[in-house]
Amino acid sequence: MNAVAQHTPVLLERTLELLGPALQDDGAVYLDGTLGHGGHAEAVLKAFPAARLVGIDRDQTALALSRERLARHADRIELVHAVYDEIPEVLSRLQLPSVQAILLDLGVSSMQLDQAERGFSYMQDAPLDMRMDRSRGITAQDVVDTYSEPELRRILAEYGEERMAGRIAAAIVREREGLRTTAQLAALVERAIPAAVRRRSTGHPAKRTFQALRIEVNDELATLRRAVVSALESLAVGGRMVVLAYHSLEDRIVKQAIARLATDHTPIELPVSLESQRPQLRLLVRGAEKASAAEQQTNSRSASVRLRAVERVREAA
Repeated sequence: MNAVAQHTPVLLERTLELLGPALQDDGAVYLDGTLGHGGHAEAVLKAFPAARLVGIDRDQTALALSRERLARHADRIELVHAVYDEIPEVLSRLQLPSVQAILLDLGVSSMQLDQAERGFSYMQDAPLDMRMDRSRGITAQDVVDTYSEPELRRILAEYGEERMAGRIAAAIVREREGLRTTAQLAALVERAIPAAVRRRSTGHPAKRTFQALRIEVNDELATLRRAVVSALESLAVGGRMVVLAYHSLEDRIVKQAIARLATDHTPIELPVSLESQRPQLRLLVRGAEKASAAEQQTNSRSASVRLRAVERVREAA
């Protein structure tokens, strides 16, 4: 537990600053849709003693660790094993029509990367699993073993933005019978990419391939599309939501969902805005905020983060 608890939450102070105005009243509900190891949740519970937490995670290990970490706040928390696109169902079971604050901290967590046996990291040898919820779903091994070359090429290009997707997909199909571990996959990717391309690239050659497989295994982008809409619909008027995204595919989905609700949809030919068409959301930050250079130096996970934050200003249509 101690090693997990030492991970530093990304943009913690900024998140507290943005969500804080919505968490001042007694009984205000903070929904953490991606609880992880509870770093943001713990800080919120400490900073806002009148607030309650609903914590959701698909990873049962994360829930167990967070339950231990947050034990001192047991009378103010409700932890639920679910995927965050199930927010409406979770809130319905808890008889909560809406919540005052929401955080979605996307992608794979530091805890999951550090647990070698989960298969998320190309830096540690492990079975090809990559499931965030180990109780269900396909594994990376299933993808490697059964997907056709065109299917592999598509997910590598689309989810990993990998320029060498064709070469890597062909290599996976050619060598799939002997492909059983993360180390073997990382080595295969490195062999498949020409040396000249590797020299021009930054980071490990397998980074994009692992990202693509993880996204496919966990259906991350389709889940996010549903989740961000559900989360925004669950915000009470005056409620606030912060989303932390770590690559352009995630951030684009979040940006588009927010833009639809932060825009006045009154027909341009009308002289005044229609109340029913006015924006439902107010942007709390301009564009997407990055972590400071100082935070990026002390917390490597923050290097790619993009923060977006909104406030609900009127009821959903």
